[in-house]
Amino acid sequence: MQKIWLAAYPPGVPAEIDPAALRSVKDLAEQSFAQFAARAAFSQMGRSMSYRELGERSRAFAAWLQQRSGLARGDRFAVMLPNILQYPIAALGALRAGLTVVNTNPLYTARELEHQLNDCGATAILVLENFAHVVAEVLPRTRVRRVLVTAVGDWLGAPKSWIVNYVVRHKRKQVPAWRIEGALDFAATVRAGRGLALDPVELGHDDVAFLQYTGGTTGVAKGAVLTHGNICANVLQAEAWIRPFLEARAGAPGARPIEPGVVVTPIPLYHIFALTANCLVFLRLGWHNVLIPNPRDLAGFLAELGRTPFACLTGVNTLFNALLNLSGFARLDFSHLKITLGGGMAVQASVAERWRKVTGHPICQAWGLTETSPGVCINPPLAEFNGSVGLPIPSTEVGIKDDAGRDVPLGETGEICVRGPQVMRGYWNRPDETAKVMLPGGWLRTGDIGRMDERGYVYIQDRKKDMILVSGFNVYPNEVEEVAATHPGILEVAAVAQPDAHSGEAVALFVVRKDPALTERDVIEFCRKSLTGYKVPRHVYFRSELPKTNVGKILRRSLRDEVARR
Repeated sequence: MQKIWLAAYPPGVPAEIDPAALRSVKDLAEQSFAQFAARAAFSQMGRSMSYRELGERSRAFAAWLQQRSGLARGDRFAVMLPNILQYPIAALGALRAGLTVVNTNPLYTARELEHQLNDCGATAILVLENFAHVVAEVLPRTRVRRVLVTAVGDWLGAPKSWIVNYVVRHKRKQVPAWRIEGALDFAATVRAGRGLALDPVELGHDDVAFLQYTGGTTGVAKGAVLTHGNICANVLQAEAWIRPFLEARAGAPGARPIEPGVVVTPIPLYHIFALTANCLVFLRLGWHNVLIPNPRDLAGFLAELGRTPFACLTGVNTLFNALLNLSGFARLDFSHLKITLGGGMAVQASVAERWRKVTGHPICQAWGLTETSPGVCINPPLAEFNGSVGLPIPSTEVGIKDDAGRDVPLGETGEICVRGPQVMRGYWNRPDETAKVMLPGGWLRTGDIGRMDERGYVYIQDRKKDMILVSGFNVYPNEVEEVAATHPGILEVAAVAQPDAHSGEAVALFVVRKDPALTERDVIEFCRKSLTGYKVPRHVYFRSELPKTNVGKILRRSLRDEVARR
């Protein structure tokens, strides 16, 4: 196919990457440990860990895994941690030992955790002690034989008051960590590993780096098989896109290494967005990564931003919106900010406009999915917000196809399909599910509906499964939400389908009010000014908050289930 988007690439961005530049995530990490040894690598609550220290600690943990854990190359190791310093030590250590990392949401219920552990066949898990009670509950019904436990304050010396503040939302239950028979202290394993040998492990593109679970909001969660080749390709693709921009901003085009900066990470590292975009890309660049364990503590998050000369901030629309509505945010120092990266869900134009006014910088919207490691498209970093998710990144093809897998004419709407080195191998032990999303020629069906314009910019209208069918007309929730979000009395909004006896389905709108006096009639009449009749919400429900995923993406399925019961 003709790659029309290449003509719109920013200066210095190549059409293709060289996948051979990185053999594995292990090699990526070890190169950075050596090249940036004296720099700060990760920080949490003001305590920093250098690249040298991260290299030493992950090496010690890798040696312990090889010599003392009973795990062998390719075994699955589950990591159930929020954004704390232990995450990069554990994940990179496991990869250096030749294991496959299974990222696990610390807020999983026992049912969700049991499914994931059994599906991936993990035989060991590292868990934060605050959530160890869930592991204890499911342990007898899984293959897990090694449990490692860690505390928030390990390597921190964090004040007790902060730790109490962090765990207040997730109180320890009746089964403390030390009640798990045979549970080991993670810090002790790292100390023990310092005196152990690390056997050489040769990893290549075909070895599995991560089993990254997805689809839990739409059905049974499936493990996307992401190889070292997939992950390394996506890191190289992202680097190829942003390096010319960063070099130009530093005034030294072609310089290596580029000027270091600070990236703030409020998105959980166990999610593919932060795993690649924050952890691995900026590890490759030698930046300082500031971890935010609990971004829902907005006051604490704001205080951290006030102490940090941040150059990059990643997030989702709901997070940017929450910050903009937070007293004191507009008074922060944004003079170091270079990139604000929005992904995970559509960034609303009203939020992007306010962000530009407050910070002086645009939101750079990008798009991808777990199955693509995740990056597929991104806008030029300084481009004005245009509503698109950007251009396909180097070595990536995007096609807009119909249900039969045929290309539709340019500008017309269809399912967005992707081909490139970052596309997953398939779903773990689920050839039937893999067959549903893979087309001949290596094309992945994304489930997103959108179009491509004449310059190659991709516009997403909505998820295929979220589309609302009103009397035979397609209504895209994103469009309705975009309009409603511009009402000055609305803080957050979500549109879903509600069964209707006359039209089949009708638009239902869930609203979090900024103005307590806002009424259902106010919302409907406001939408009527900008939407054709069948798109106008027929029902408006007010809520104090909307259900969200761990990343902050609004859970439409939960809202659909609610209206279906009415």
